Amino acid sequence: KTHTHVVVVVVVVAMGASTSASAPQQPDDAEKSSSKSTTTTSSSSPLTTPAKKTTSKMTTTTTTTRSLTKDEETSAKRFLEEANAIASAARNEDAKTIEKQLKTIDAYLQTRTYFVTDSQQTEADVALCKALNGVKGGVVAKFAEIKRFVELMAQTNEASVLAADSSAAVKALGKQVEKMTVSEGGEAGKISKGQAKKEAAKAAKKAAKAANKNGGDKKATSGSFEINLKDAEDGKVCTRFPPEPSGYLHIGHAKAALLNHYFARRYKGTLILRFDDTNPSKEKQDFVDNILKDCATLGLDYDKLTYTSDSFPQILKLGDKMMKEGKLYVDTASVEKMREERMSKTESACRSQSVEENMKLWEEMKKGSDVGLECCVRIKIDMQSDNGCMRDPVCFRCNVETLHHRTGEKYKVYPTYDFACPFVDAIEGVTHALRTSEYKDREEQYQFIQKAQGQREVNLWDYSRMNFTYTTLSKRKLQWFVDNKHAEDWTDPRFPTVQGVVRRGMRIEALKEFILSQGASKNTNMMEWDKIWAVNKKLIAAETPMHVAVKDEGRVKVIFDNCDGDKWVTKPKNPKNKELGINVVLRKKEVWVEQEEALKLKEGEEATFTMWGNAIPRKIHMAKDGKSIETIDASLNPDGDVKSTKVKVNWLPAYDELVELELHDFGYLITKKQPEDGDDFKDLVNLDSDKVTKCHGDCNLRTYQLGQVVELKNKGFYIIDKIGVENSIPYVLFNVPGTGGKVA
Repeated sequence: KTHTHVVVVVVVVAMGASTSASAPQQPDDAEKSSSKSTTTTSSSSPLTTPAKKTTSKMTTTTTTTRSLTKDEETSAKRFLEEANAIASAARNEDAKTIEKQLKTIDAYLQTRTYFVTDSQQTEADVALCKALNGVKGGVVAKFAEIKRFVELMAQTNEASVLAADSSAAVKALGKQVEKMTVSEGGEAGKISKGQAKKEAAKAAKKAAKAANKNGGDKKATSGSFEINLKDAEDGKVCTRFPPEPSGYLHIGHAKAALLNHYFARRYKGTLILRFDDTNPSKEKQDFVDNILKDCATLGLDYDKLTYTSDSFPQILKLGDKMMKEGKLYVDTASVEKMREERMSKTESACRSQSVEENMKLWEEMKKGSDVGLECCVRIKIDMQSDNGCMRDPVCFRCNVETLHHRTGEKYKVYPTYDFACPFVDAIEGVTHALRTSEYKDREEQYQFIQKAQGQREVNLWDYSRMNFTYTTLSKRKLQWFVDNKHAEDWTDPRFPTVQGVVRRGMRIEALKEFILSQGASKNTNMMEWDKIWAVNKKLIAAETPMHVAVKDEGRVKVIFDNCDGDKWVTKPKNPKNKELGINVVLRKKEVWVEQEEALKLKEGEEATFTMWGNAIPRKIHMAKDGKSIETIDASLNPDGDVKSTKVKVNWLPAYDELVELELHDFGYLITKKQPEDGDDFKDLVNLDSDKVTKCHGDCNLRTYQLGQVVELKNKGFYIIDKIGVENSIPYVLFNVPGTGGKVA
């Protein structure tokens, strides 16, 4: 018996699109498949109701056809839905769903030649074959009946007809991207106190071990860090990183952290992270939590976490002991008078008072009484020294106004950093205390106090502090910017904090690479920011997807008179890195371009519209001012050579599914290149350091999460800081320095 088949031809217009699937290759010797005939009755499901099976060889194929019955039409619709379901599962690589679908289809085809009728192909057969051809990994070939069906369809149809429908897939993907939403919680988050307190230390170690796996730091530090510490022995070296919890870590702290980490690991020793919490007036638990977060970001896998406040009982007992020994005295002079006497090398009248009087006042200080609050404790060193740090520095002060973030109101008197640090370094086993060169004058003081305390000597080693132009690293001044609303908070993208620069788009690998490249030099110098951002750009350029954004202000509509409806196509996210995937691009009759780019176009002069092809402006409609353009009438020229045009224009489809964007281009917070200690920062504030541009971007931007860096063509690299979870809320993006964009 000869069966009659209908050949359904589908024309696929490529329009230059890259496709993600193609038709399977036809065998060299295509075997003639057995044709099967059956009598069926309609059923509620298109994959049920088995029937008797008969076979005969196919000898001819014709294009004659009969009309489908009502039941067959219903069945065809259901099979079209089945084809869409298979195509969707294939695109999403849903292996479980695909296998389940194929098993059902294979069983159904055991008694049938085609899906809807047994005497002719229908649109549903073509759709199902196209969907099956889109299943990757050779899965279809495992099912004998499906394989037979696909081969039969290949014999009776052109390969292009049965190719996995890329245009439909791209259109579906485009529609999916248009409607994509991101859940709440899209703001740049701060770590909660409780969460950080419990988890940050653990997170820091985990992140650090991952960062340092396979000798990761060796490569970055194999140059200028190769120096020897005095009296260093493998397995015995102990360093410490002692931040004060009075702010977040900045890039200067990052250098200290990484340097201490380097030497501890180089000598197979111990690294201590110690919070120097001796001044409750400036310290908060929030700062502790965020410093732990910063340490995790830097990959600081410390071995011990301690607090100076852990040693308060021992330090107070030490104060008792040294007071009785006559090494300490209580001074009742005012702060102003004390400062004057130190400057003039004049001894305080209290320096010679009796031990008994000192002990009496010391007890008042520990009580926090009115008398005690007027006092401080100083150590006798040398008021005639040319080194001001040796002129009887303060060792203890009272503080009853602010509760300590860990000890609460337990203590009324607190040691200064200068007195506590030598003691805690010694009792915690620190062998080498690394300090920035600004502490050079205090080394003599450190060693004197440590000896007076009766503690072992700790080796001191100094290195240069990192200074940057138009920047202050003073935590007191950074707090001033926050308090006076010139900065959002310590994570402000204009701040030199670790969280600030990361929020601005700095990759932590770039920060570490730059810091470690500075090495252990003791030479202090002023650095330009562009150097560190150049390191960052090298790391992110190849991994950054490209997108288009058009400014709202002055945008121009271009209308193509020969565009045949809407067409979805795909383009690589980054032509130099195809692994980043694809963007879906919608080509429409009407598109938006920026005013600046529209002004480059000339009537009758061919130009290239990127991601599409060439077009010729036919009529440019100027605004009433005669300077700006309102609309442009143009004709597409698909045969034009994109290499021959001088003007290249970025564009977006003119429709409602574009993503609303708010672009921020930041400048420096201060206007002076090298601020000095005596400067009044009120006079240095840059009140116009944030330039905001309203734009709309392509719909693919909806696929990203917070922290994703994207390149906006002709604008620069931007990092997504906030996600618009509703249509009325824009995405907020920050310009990544050194990658283009405007400087405020």
